[in-house]
Amino acid sequence: MSHQGRCFCGTVQIEVTGSPEAMGYCHCSSCRSWSGGPVNAFSLWKPDAVKVTAGAEHVGTFNKTKMSFRKFCTKCGGHLMTDHPTLGLTDVFAATIPTLDFAPAVHVNYSETVLRMRDGQPKLKDFPAEMGGSGEAVPE
Repeated sequence: MSHQGRCFCGTVQIEVTGSPEAMGYCHCSSCRSWSGGPVNAFSLWKPDAVKVTAGAEHVGTFNKTKMSFRKFCTKCGGHLMTDHPTLGLTDVFAATIPTLDFAPAVHVNYSETVLRMRDGQPKLKDFPAEMGGSGEAVPE
């Protein structure tokens, strides 16, 4: 199965194929600042499952840390995805791929939250242990 997505103006188009490795919400201050919202809905994919199918020459990159290379459209500024080379994954913002059946299963960096979400999903202080985090759960 594949899903099509695009930036805000439609110049940059992407395709994701298969199923995401994980879906959830990130509450870290970097994601909040970048997304302009109190929480970021993510879908994590293996990099080879994500392709820019149009407008590649208009994809800009900004990285504040070696953990996250944030991709955006240089024409409209629309956010597309974030490469996480240290994790070997690419976060395609859930809103960018509207046909994806978004099924969040975890909250990461919940210790930094500004929006409490009582949805029964696990809330992790930082990241899962298998991704280099503590794996420590925190209360809703």
